[in-house]
Formats: sequence, structure tokens, C-alpha cells
Amino acid sequence: MLKITALNAYYDNIHALKNIDLEIQEGEIVSLIGSNGAGKTSTLSCIMGLLRAQSGSIIYKGRDISASSPDKLVGEGISLSPEGREVFPGLTVEENLRLGMYSRRDRLHKSRDPFSRVHELFPRLKERKAQAAGTLSGGEQQMLAIGRALMSDPQLLLLDEPSMGLAPNLVLLIFELIKEINRQGVTILLVEQNANMALRLSGRAYVLETGRIALSGASKDLLTDDAIRKAYLGNH
Repeated sequence: MLKITALNAYYDNIHALKNIDLEIQEGEIVSLIGSNGAGKTSTLSCIMGLLRAQSGSIIYKGRDISASSPDKLVGEGISLSPEGREVFPGLTVEENLRLGMYSRRDRLHKSRDPFSRVHELFPRLKERKAQAAGTLSGGEQQMLAIGRALMSDPQLLLLDEPSMGLAPNLVLLIFELIKEINRQGVTILLVEQNANMALRLSGRAYVLETGRIALSGASKDLLTDDAIRKAYLGNH
């Protein structure tokens, strides 16, 4: 579904991504782990057209999307739930969700009501549909951010730190919901600092260090890798 080859990206003079190679097969959950500043969010930003690559290619379903705009990419089936949720605090829950379907509104009216799908996954969003998003709890805002990303009926969902700032019980709930979204046929690229949870959820994973892919492989193998355990999983 997605193949990234020799990707390089910069923020002014800072070389953020250095010859990144990464691929995702349809139906997979793939994790991207690493420390703060390793380049995880930058990778998602390049895929989503929010950060332009200096060189390299991003091939989505056989087409190079390196120069595509974010709205075009949403229309083609890629969606992002950003780090920090980035909900619109003054808009209601329903208004936030409605914005998520804007780029695909012409085709969505012919298919299943996207509100039904999101409300089934996140019943709390239905209960709070008239409530201002800024008054929701952190967990509810995270549900809203993921729900908004699903409103465009994506085939590839990019999730950036979905567990950030959440209580442990909510982290478990969010990860169960991610698993269910994948079961519904959505391919997922997961950026997550909770490496233990991410590796247990995904089938394969990449480890980023200072803008480079340092290691990749089956998640179950990385869970038992001594270097990974010491750097990201503790000594348990």
C-alpha cells in the first residue's frame, strides 16, 4: 500500500529524515517507535504532504504522492490523527467530525453514513455531539481526533502518539479501538512512544534514531531484542 524509498527531509538547515526506507502492506498495523526528536512525526508529515521531502519517493498504491497536497491525499484515502489531538475547541463534537469528511464528501453520501461508524466505535462522542470539543476530557479528545480522521473513510490511517497524556485504563481502551479499526479493514501506521504497547499491537515495526531507520522487523522479535528492551522497554 505504501512504500517510502531514500526519503530525506529538512526543517531549514536541520536534516530531519535521512534516507528513510519503509513499507506497509495492505491490512497491516506497522509501528514506528523512537525517542523524542527521532523523526517519527516528521515521517508522518511527509506522507501527509505537510512536510515536503527534499529527495526520495513516497509511493501510495502505485503512485508517487511526494508532491501531493494534504487535501488531495485525504481524498485518495489517507488520513492523519495528529499528535496532541488538535481538535477545534470552540466547535462542537459533531462539527469537528463533520470537518473530517469534507475532502471526501462527494463520495461519502453514496456509502455508509460515516457518523454511524464513528458512533459505534466511540459511543461517548454520540452522547457529547453538541458539547464543545474544548470541554472534553483528554481521553474524549483523543477519541474525537481518531473519529475525525475516520470520517473520510481512510484506507491508510496515520496515528501520531494516540496514548499521549492518557491514564493507563484509557490507553488500553484506545489500543483496543485501534485494533478494531484495523479489523474493519483499515491499514494503520502507528507512531507511539509507548513502545511496549505499540509492539504488542503491530505485526511489524521500525525503530527511528536521529532521523534514520536503525532497526526493523517483526514486532515480536523486537520485543525480545536486548538493545530495544534497554532503550525503550526498560529491563522488565
